[in-house]
Amino acid sequence: MLLKRNMRNLAQLNVTRYSCELETFKQSVRRRQVRRDNFKVSLFKHIWRIRVFAIVEAAGWPIWFLIFASIIAVGLITERLLYLRVSRVSPPTLLDEVIKELKQRGVSEGMLSKLTKHSPLGGIFAAGLKNIKSPPEIMKESIEEAGRATTHDLERFLTTLGTIASISPLLGLFGTLVGMIEIFGAQAGAGNSPAILAHGISVALYNTAFGLIVAIPSMIFYRHFRAQVDSLTIEMEQQAIKLVEIVHGQRKG
Repeated sequence: MLLKRNMRNLAQLNVTRYSCELETFKQSVRRRQVRRDNFKVSLFKHIWRIRVFAIVEAAGWPIWFLIFASIIAVGLITERLLYLRVSRVSPPTLLDEVIKELKQRGVSEGMLSKLTKHSPLGGIFAAGLKNIKSPPEIMKESIEEAGRATTHDLERFLTTLGTIASISPLLGLFGTLVGMIEIFGAQAGAGNSPAILAHGISVALYNTAFGLIVAIPSMIFYRHFRAQVDSLTIEMEQQAIKLVEIVHGQRKG
């Protein structure tokens, strides 16, 4: 009986020891896998940086104008994407909320201040409601004035983005000319040096390609934002006309 108990205890100890060793082995495998993944990521980043720096070096100093323009373009595109959202500029339910509050409490300074801070459409509504006791023509004029100011805010930075889209191919052409000048200068001064010829060709081609890479997305987003501003302006105008007609009893709310 004692021998059986000792054998059972010994078997349990062996199982526990093997379980601990297996768990330790699994943890070691996981740590090696994590180290391998981290090494792959760091290696990819290192190769990518080397490749990017090699392209910039091969493109020569004219590429820095295009890099600067691309950074500005990315910033403007990101800012406009966040700003020109329908839910932020012209909330669909704002008119119904304004009509409901008008029927319940009327116009107050707190309501006008809240509308002005709410959204661009709210600012247009607030401009019209300030003249709610005036004839419809006066109310519409105040709304039109606020609408022009709001449209100007919606179009902010679009001129800069359009300028970048227009001048980027010209900057690429400038880099191309610099590369061609280096090629002809190398032929005139030091003979047909392959290294200098290759550098001049790379400057010309890289700048041309990068100019198009910057210009095409910039032009696409510029056209998109212009169309979006026009659409938002028409939508806000229609909402404002509805508000004036409902306030003066020309339309049922």
